Amino acid sequence: MIDEHQVSFRRISLYERLYVQLQELISQKSPNLIAGMATISALLHAKLSHHFWTGFYFVAGEDELHVGPYQGAVACQVLKGRGVCLACARSGEPVIVPDVEAFPGHIACDSRSKSEIVVPLKKDGRVVAVLDVDSDKLAQFDEGDAEQLQKIVNLLLPLV
Repeated sequence: MIDEHQVSFRRISLYERLYVQLQELISQKSPNLIAGMATISALLHAKLSHHFWTGFYFVAGEDELHVGPYQGAVACQVLKGRGVCLACARSGEPVIVPDVEAFPGHIACDSRSKSEIVVPLKKDGRVVAVLDVDSDKLAQFDEGDAEQLQKIVNLLLPLV
């Protein structure tokens, strides 16, 4: 039987190692926000096996998001009026969805996605983009993921 606490501890430890690696890559090598986002998406997607889709959406008005750098299957290019990403952009807080089918207004860009987490990138209190991560398994994200992913996303602040 798998001990969930042990899995969570290992995942947090991995996030911490990825943070150190990304901190160096972004602060020393990323020339702009797009490059930083692409680097984060690629590394998280490659190193975290529960990530089915990993990428960013830019806020493009009050009710719309546009796809940015990502890894995974082809994405929805425009999210409008509803969805997990827009809920995060509106609230400015991370959104954790254990079962996307149970989220009112969920936008299914890929029917294989089962759970999702979205964290905001904020500049001067305003959400400018969100990091969206989908898993093809239910209940793959928790508050520990939200905390670690927010820390990683905040590495982009100097590039915004």
